[in-house]
This record gives sequence, structure tokens and C-alpha cells, in this order.
Amino acid sequence: MVIDDSKTIRRTAETLLKKEGCDVLTAVDGFEALAKISDQKPAIIFVDIMMPRLDGYQTCALIKNNPQFRATPVIMLSSKDGLFDKARGRIVGAEQYLTKPFTRDELLGAIHRHVSTVSSH
Repeated sequence: MVIDDSKTIRRTAETLLKKEGCDVLTAVDGFEALAKISDQKPAIIFVDIMMPRLDGYQTCALIKNNPQFRATPVIMLSSKDGLFDKARGRIVGAEQYLTKPFTRDELLGAIHRHVSTVSSH
């Protein structure tokens, strides 16, 4: 799943991942994502930090606070490569932090690193 308020980022990630045979869900913000996550149970979640209403940290914290999804890997996406942001991502339980613009290899690397068997999600 890719959660980002930027249509360009969502489309880019979706295109890259679909080419690799992944099923991709997208959401424009944390609220939309949380509804889809409980229905679809994605294998891995990429979440942008800077989003309106519910930011990436809050979204990640809500995912990780739900026992059903605590083990789901969450990868933070940010245009800032700051130590503070990375530390804050770890505090809310994120597994990894990618700086935008990300590459195809970074996305796939995160999936291979955190998803033991790439399932149909």
C-alpha cells in the first residue's frame, strides 16, 4: 500500500510496483488508508510523512497500535533526509525510512527486506 497526498508519488510507486507483479493499494491520506488497511490487509505499507489531516507519524502509530497490524512493515517516505525525522519514524514503529524521490530499487529493496514472502498484496 502507498499512502501519499501527492498523486504523482502514488502513481509513480504504483507503476513501479505493478511492473514487478505487486498488487498495489493507494490512499490519499491516513484516514482513507486506515479504512482500506482493515479490509485489504496489505503486506507492507509505504506512508508519506507530510500529509494533511493525519500525518505519516500519526498514521504509522495508529497502524502499530492495532494488534492485528502491529507486525505489518511500515516504511516512511519523506522529502527531508533529517535525523530527527528518522528518529521520530522509529519511535512510532516504522521499519525503514526512504527519502523522496525514491528509486525502483529502494522500493523493491524495502519489500524484499521486510516481506518474507511477497504475497498477492
